[in-house]
Amino acid sequence: MNFTRWSARLPGTQRRAAARAEHTVSPDRRGDGSVPTARGEQLTDDTPRVPAVDELPVRDVLDRVPALVALVHGPDHRIAYVNDAYTAAFGVRPAGEPAREALPELDELGLLPLLDQVLRSSKPRTVKSRKTPGGRSYTFTCTPVDASDDKAGGVLVFAVDVTDHAEAAERLRASERGQRETAVTLQRSLLPQELEEPDDLRIAATYQPGGTEAAVGGDWYDVITLGGGRTALVIGDVMGRGVRAAAVMGQLRTAVRAYARLDLPPHEVLQLLDGLAAEIDANQIATCVYAVHDPNEGRLVYASAGHLPILVRDDSGIVLRADEPTGPPLGTGGWMHASGSVPLGPGSTAVLYTDGLVERRDQDLDEGIAALSRALAGATGTPQVVCDRLVRSAGVTADHDDDVAVLVLQHPARTGHDSDLFRNAALELLGGVEAAPRARAFASGVLASWRFPTELHDLGVLAASELVANSLQHGTPPMRLRLRRTDRRLIVEVTDGDDHLPRRRRAEPVDEAGRGIAIVATIASSWGSRRTPGGGKAVWCEFALPRTT
Repeated sequence: MNFTRWSARLPGTQRRAAARAEHTVSPDRRGDGSVPTARGEQLTDDTPRVPAVDELPVRDVLDRVPALVALVHGPDHRIAYVNDAYTAAFGVRPAGEPAREALPELDELGLLPLLDQVLRSSKPRTVKSRKTPGGRSYTFTCTPVDASDDKAGGVLVFAVDVTDHAEAAERLRASERGQRETAVTLQRSLLPQELEEPDDLRIAATYQPGGTEAAVGGDWYDVITLGGGRTALVIGDVMGRGVRAAAVMGQLRTAVRAYARLDLPPHEVLQLLDGLAAEIDANQIATCVYAVHDPNEGRLVYASAGHLPILVRDDSGIVLRADEPTGPPLGTGGWMHASGSVPLGPGSTAVLYTDGLVERRDQDLDEGIAALSRALAGATGTPQVVCDRLVRSAGVTADHDDDVAVLVLQHPARTGHDSDLFRNAALELLGGVEAAPRARAFASGVLASWRFPTELHDLGVLAASELVANSLQHGTPPMRLRLRRTDRRLIVEVTDGDDHLPRRRRAEPVDEAGRGIAIVATIASSWGSRRTPGGGKAVWCEFALPRTT
């Protein structure tokens, strides 16, 4: 076979030859300034003539190329030539044999269909970093060779050893996988391992990290029981990716739990978080929703710092979107947040979520929220079932390009025996000192009707008496005593119009006051106080119910 004729027909060969002819320096112009003098001095009659590329022996050139070269022709891709590098890599290959039998390495790499495609289309194709059975990696370029008068068209296979590059890339990917696994582990360890279970709510949550190509973000959620039957729910998203975002998320989540123990209104919690976020990292911001559920009010009171709206489906299936009020993200500073509320009565379901659930590159964010609303309208079942259905309806898979956090809460509508385990009773405290005996009589009658054991009945009456006496002495009207039972605890709460919060202190033997809160703290499982939105306060205590009750 005339390899010179084959090489002359390779793509680019004729173009390069024409370019050389165009730029060849004619002998009569040597030394006229068109070339440097030093080079002109070298171009003497004694200088040996450099042969043109077309005059070089092609086989010798290809045999010395460190890359792997093979030439096949015809529809069966019969071997016309393999160079020394190819032979050293895969062994001797007989000329004239079809590639499927004579070049098994190409078959194992899946390149035979590529040869067919190149031969049909007359267009070159390249496949990168294919690993051979011997462990080496090559990038293969298959270039069509035009047919001659007596030969069918062929394909020139050119393979470059990229093993070092492939191994370096694999080490880099392994390092990135390790960093991502570290971030995911950190992220998951900072999220609640088990959700707290409020008496009045049923809650489920899920966290889905982004796919392998996406760095872990700073999505988080939490459920915090505040006492007195109230529950705080929070979900947030730290802007940014990787371990740093997860670390900032962990600090914010810890701070939320600490601020929640102060039992502040939602907007005051966000004000504190806003200042803390700026101190943690001024270059990172976070969105957050903090909400509080009070079963006595049947509403979800919330504040939002640049986060997506809460969605609430009532017992009739209508979905309400709680848009306002909302402020800028945490860490921006200079904004006074405000609290809003949305109904959450028995039979209602609320969803808090991060943008990974509804945000897509090819659609508007409002479209994603509207799609989530439609999915929520038709999602029934337990909170976990609803959570899973919402994630599936949003198309979230293992290779999703963003983190997703979802928190679903239900206020179940209780009937039958369950309704007997959740009771409320309230008494307006009118008048002066005579209100105290009325409160004791009211508490005694209610607790007796709820069939509590004698010991728990007496403790409840004593706690109600002490809290009412404390309110009558230090508070202002209006005053109210509320008794509430759940399937787990008895709650005694007294509200009044004064916003001065009581504190437990040691009373001296000669003191005539200061023992009421100490007595309550001693006999109750827990106690606390908070300011109410109207400017007053509420003081409460809890008693754990026996399992047999």
